[in-house]
Amino acid sequence: MPFILPANTLSAGGYDVANSLRVNENDSPRLHKTNGTPTSRRKFTFSCWVKRASLDAASDLHMLFNFNGNSNRFYVAFFGDQLRVNATKSGDGTTAMDIKTNRLFRDFSAWYSIVVAVDTEQGTAANRVKIFINGVQETSFATETYPSEDDDIHVNESDVELLEFKNNAAHFFDGYITEIVYIDGSQEAVTSFGEFDEDSGIFKPIDVSGLNFGNNGFYLDFEDSSNLGNDANGGTDFTEVNIVAVDQSTDTCTNNSATFNPLFTPNPSNVSTFSEGNLKVVTNSTSQNSEGLSTLGLTTGKWYGEFKLIAQAAGESLCGVLNNIENVTSSGLNGTGGFSVASNGDSFNNGSSQGAGNFSASYTTNDIIGIALDLDNNRVYFSKNGSYTDGSGNFDESSPTGYFSLTSGQTYFMGVGDKSTSQSSTWEANFGSPSFAISSSNTDANDYGNFEYAVPSGYYSLNTKNLAEFG
Repeated sequence: MPFILPANTLSAGGYDVANSLRVNENDSPRLHKTNGTPTSRRKFTFSCWVKRASLDAASDLHMLFNFNGNSNRFYVAFFGDQLRVNATKSGDGTTAMDIKTNRLFRDFSAWYSIVVAVDTEQGTAANRVKIFINGVQETSFATETYPSEDDDIHVNESDVELLEFKNNAAHFFDGYITEIVYIDGSQEAVTSFGEFDEDSGIFKPIDVSGLNFGNNGFYLDFEDSSNLGNDANGGTDFTEVNIVAVDQSTDTCTNNSATFNPLFTPNPSNVSTFSEGNLKVVTNSTSQNSEGLSTLGLTTGKWYGEFKLIAQAAGESLCGVLNNIENVTSSGLNGTGGFSVASNGDSFNNGSSQGAGNFSASYTTNDIIGIALDLDNNRVYFSKNGSYTDGSGNFDESSPTGYFSLTSGQTYFMGVGDKSTSQSSTWEANFGSPSFAISSSNTDANDYGNFEYAVPSGYYSLNTKNLAEFG
């Protein structure tokens, strides 16, 4: 259950990607448009940055890019935990393309750069399809069938689909995607889309606006929340299906935001259910340690997050911080290492119940619980709808006042859950890029985040740029 600084995330400097698109596979999201006359069906390049939110069965496709239907097609997709590039040409009987990586894509906290560059006019088969992950060309494959020389691929014709497998509603992408680029007419070098940072060695995106996109090329940057299918290259926009303005996210490959971590499974037989880019969690009603914890662990600095209670447990829904994740067996936020407030007004100080109304007050469905975590002074404060607890049973303070003293020298994770094994809670997290609508739009002092209530002075949202500066 890794809680790590996600890969391919820079703290500062260089080209910044402002937005991504967050999609939930259960919503059946898709972007589509009809193409014109192609520049080429032999030379083309697809590039994107993705952060996965779930991992389905080995045979399931999480679609990124798809031309045409099930008979004649070309697609790039996650195939279980591998990446697959496939072309089927049943209409004219030419050789199919099927390349599947040995590399596994299982890290839900990391952004991946994916570039697929095709030129069937190359004499060497392996040069006809080049796949780059995080700037490095893949050379190890589980399946490796290349197109014939000078083969015309069924690409650049009819409809182009993003995020879904056309004519098969079971295959949708789940997670975050940005900087989607399609080049019609050339097999581009990976350096057209990114470069290695000279200090960290991390592959990072560059400005692609100057590329030659060809007749059917396009570029999606998701910077217009009112038109998330906008082609920033000036071509025909994509039509959005089951995608709305709140699906625009500031969680990107240049500033990676915390989410809930679905890999935190202390009881693998009773796990929480995650959705909305791992910002929504439904706790398992048969497991008390079925919770949602942040991907980013914190040891220093001052941090702020908001958590909206969507469905309340019959007894006690919980919101707080936890430091004892390696030893979580039965209790979590209400156990040793847990500091939390409960929906019935109870609270837990390092696992010790304070009793209803002795530290905080009750809260209910649609209330937003704020956590102000001060690891410079080892304190945690809680608010309800913008008002902080006074430490005597009320949420009535305009700024952080009542607090629990934390155990020093620990790594803390923000999280939610419930107390009882027979109950379930539903929460949505806002670590700075929420999956639910915000009416106020408050940011931290670095101008990061989108919060319903004011961020306390000196506190910051949970993203890797802030973490690099203050964590």
